[in-house]
Amino acid sequence: MASEVIRRTVSGIQALRGVERTGAVILVAELGDLTRFDTPRQLMSSLGLTPSEYSSGERRRQGGITKAGNTHARRALVEGAWAYRYPAKVSRHLQLRLEKLPAEAQAIGWKAQVRLCKRYRQLIARGKHANQVVVAIAREMAAFAWAIARTVPLAP
Repeated sequence: MASEVIRRTVSGIQALRGVERTGAVILVAELGDLTRFDTPRQLMSSLGLTPSEYSSGERRRQGGITKAGNTHARRALVEGAWAYRYPAKVSRHLQLRLEKLPAEAQAIGWKAQVRLCKRYRQLIARGKHANQVVVAIAREMAAFAWAIARTVPLAP
């Protein structure tokens, strides 16, 4: 039973552009059950993708990512995030992966693509460095992976 849930979770996470079998397996192997996190922010924090903070009184300054979490899973997400440099589209390769998934996982994957491609362009237009932008995209990808993991195991 547990192996079936893991298999479906790995398949579901592949609905995200830039996350193929290897990346999805790394995420699930390193983090285990993604649904154990109550919120996507907890998942992002465990991956070390949240910004560090320096606060004193009214002053609040954010620094680089904490890097406190799982290195392998974080790297897999950052590698996949580079795919969002290009406009949203469903390639033939992605279409073949999507055909096997429930409609809800496909919808989340498309929503992620539209949002993250747009976000990439916005951050680059604001003058952010490409590496910073990709880490921001990877942080949001973690939230979409969490959402997919919460829906896919319920599928028949």
